[in-house]
Amino acid sequence: MTIQNPPDTPRTDPGPDPRESKSLEVPDTTKGLSQAQLVRKRFLDNVAAIISLVVFVLIVLLAFSSMGFLGVPGWWKYSHTEPMTLINNGQPTFQHIFNWGDHPFGQDTIGRDVFAMTMRGAQNSLVIMFIIGIIATVIGVVVGAVSGYFRGMVEAVLMRLTDVIIIIPVIVLAAVLGSIANRYFDRGLGVLFLGVLIGLIAWTGMARLVRGEFLSLREREFVDAAKIAGASNNRIIFKHILPNAVGVIIVNTTLLMAAAILIETALSYIGFGVQAPDTSLGKLISDNQEAFQTRPWLFWFPGLFIVVICLSINFIGDGLRDAFDPRQKKFNAKKAKKMASEA
Repeated sequence: MTIQNPPDTPRTDPGPDPRESKSLEVPDTTKGLSQAQLVRKRFLDNVAAIISLVVFVLIVLLAFSSMGFLGVPGWWKYSHTEPMTLINNGQPTFQHIFNWGDHPFGQDTIGRDVFAMTMRGAQNSLVIMFIIGIIATVIGVVVGAVSGYFRGMVEAVLMRLTDVIIIIPVIVLAAVLGSIANRYFDRGLGVLFLGVLIGLIAWTGMARLVRGEFLSLREREFVDAAKIAGASNNRIIFKHILPNAVGVIIVNTTLLMAAAILIETALSYIGFGVQAPDTSLGKLISDNQEAFQTRPWLFWFPGLFIVVICLSINFIGDGLRDAFDPRQKKFNAKKAKKMASEA
């Protein structure tokens, strides 16, 4: 006699079908967006980068509007070179946001307004920083793109030139070039020429990064398709490969600009940067380092602006890096908890 197993009874409570259950993953809201829209969305989601961008823009507007630029007068009533009668022994008159007083940052020992000097110093430091960033980026991108695309003898010559410049300490070479700029140019052209000369030696890191990016991109299928279509080398480099490397270029440009303002500050601190009667943030720190104990406001305000500018640029660079990196995908814990509770 064979014992037959009872037939399977239907399940009264089969439970949720795994195929129909809600996923705990946060839905992807970036589908259908272009690359530019995706980068903008990721950057705007970075709170630190947005705050840093706002702070940096405010500093630029404050520096250039208060003291004027290119012949356009500013709204601040004092000059950075005008000595005046000391008020309250030169201490800052700033009380709150609606009451700045006559000298919100105080005065130096001969009565010059520290706010005017700080704004003029920030203006010169920012001008030099932008010049260095633009020149070094252009040279570095061209050298890196050409050497990474053509390889062979072209790459060997350009990379050996890059190695020669890299082994020379930047601060030493910049000090020599800065002294030349201050010897042969007046105070206006000296600031501009100092930025140009430093930019001519600060491109080596950018060139190496762009070269590495081009070595990878030149092997992609779209480059082969462009060659088969008869595109010239210049078109392939600047129209096809370069747009795909723009993320690396923009991110490293911001980091280069942050390093540039520190180089200018160091040069002015050791006396090879901006010269009197003009000033910069580094020169203000150098001139007032001995007054750190007796008149600390002469030292702290220029130093504060240097720190804030560099931190802002670095946070902006970090935000751009995260925005351009396709592997960066932020996990939203609140949405995940909400979907888990609903499931």
